[in-house]
Amino acid sequence: MFDVIIIGTGPAGMTAAVYAARKKMKTILIGSEYGGQVATTSEVENYMGFHYVTGWELMKKFEEQVKQYPVDIFEDEVISVGGTDGHFTAATKSGNHYSARTLIVAAGKQPRRLNVPGETEFSGRGVSYCSVCDAPLFQDKKVAVVGGGNSAITAAYDLLKIALHVHVISLEEWTSDPVLNEKVERSSNLTRMTGYQVVSINGEHAVRSITIKSVQEPFEESTIEVDGVFIEIGTIPTTDFAEGFLELNEAGEIIVDCSGSTSVPGVFAAGDVTSIPEKQVIVAAGEGAKAALSAYRHLLKK
Repeated sequence: MFDVIIIGTGPAGMTAAVYAARKKMKTILIGSEYGGQVATTSEVENYMGFHYVTGWELMKKFEEQVKQYPVDIFEDEVISVGGTDGHFTAATKSGNHYSARTLIVAAGKQPRRLNVPGETEFSGRGVSYCSVCDAPLFQDKKVAVVGGGNSAITAAYDLLKIALHVHVISLEEWTSDPVLNEKVERSSNLTRMTGYQVVSINGEHAVRSITIKSVQEPFEESTIEVDGVFIEIGTIPTTDFAEGFLELNEAGEIIVDCSGSTSVPGVFAAGDVTSIPEKQVIVAAGEGAKAALSAYRHLLKK
């Protein structure tokens, strides 16, 4: 039996693993991919100690630091958790089961989907949720970015340097940071389309166009020829495996207190999967450290 199971290999989970290992806790770290959302971020300019670093580079440094410690690492997906204080279990997609005295959930978030016709059919064939990963595939092509937040405008900025033309489609006015807006607003190969929703993604073997509809009368529909659609409309917490076990808020996030404690004694949570309001790399890392220290103190009391 382990002292702690940590679910998630993003900044919160990896930081928690380092702190737990330094406290001599027998630690297992389970996650489907290193780095989480940060690994697909092109630019990180607000992580202390780095004036500029790509998300992949930063997460690679996290990974290297974790591997300096005696942490058992498994690339797998947790599908269920349960148990009581002192004996928690985690079951994975590959059929493995693990037990530990404490549990830290740092599973992060996953991209929110449009849920429109063509989205699933053309995933990987023109539909993308990662501009860093897929932007180079659209050299000199027309693309659409759906969304108006930081992730959407960052994706647009990445694509402007590669694509022939970028259409940014959003239901409402952009909510992205002014510094991001300034980078893209004056670009000659960007069309800003506010007040529209995507109703379908069209094509045969790959994406060839999207159909959009105005959200105000007369609710007109139109079709835009594009070769790619980058969906950047936010994220949802990865908490399916914890439903019915941990208390969640209306957004599906795990409710935690200032120490990272959840509704179940002995279970802690950290990072974007929690109710902590600020979803930032540096905040997630700090919350991961707190969760590990809280788990250590919990074991001391036992």
